[in-house]
Amino acid sequence: MIRQYTDSDVDAVVAIWRSASELAHPFLSSEFLDKEEGNVRDVYPKFAEIWVKEIEIPETGIKVIGFIALIGNEVGAIFLNPDHHGQGIGRALMDTAINIKGDVTVDVFKQNEIGRRFYDGYGFKAVKEYLHEPTGQATITMAFKKSR
Repeated sequence: MIRQYTDSDVDAVVAIWRSASELAHPFLSSEFLDKEEGNVRDVYPKFAEIWVKEIEIPETGIKVIGFIALIGNEVGAIFLNPDHHGQGIGRALMDTAINIKGDVTVDVFKQNEIGRRFYDGYGFKAVKEYLHEPTGQATITMAFKKSR
């Protein structure tokens, strides 16, 4: 089930963000990730529209395994527990965003092969490239146009 985020989801969202970030962004410093983890926990939930994907696991009950955060028509974040990559969950989360917002954009680090493969496969197109100053990383803004 995909549902709106509640404050009780914060620990799961932070854990998913951290494990997926370490996998997709090995080029980022742990100091940067530590700072961003605080933002994921305390700042972004205050202004982003967040949707979570939860599944029922027989031994442990319902568990959040992914999320997408929207800031207007921008996908500010989409992350899955790495154990659940390749199962269509990212696509389902993005479908939710597209159904709500229509056309969307996303910024992705050029070195993030996992994210770029996902966005390319979904149908996003690169529209510009810039330097993400806090990390010094080349970043690509990608856009998706919803079929009318």
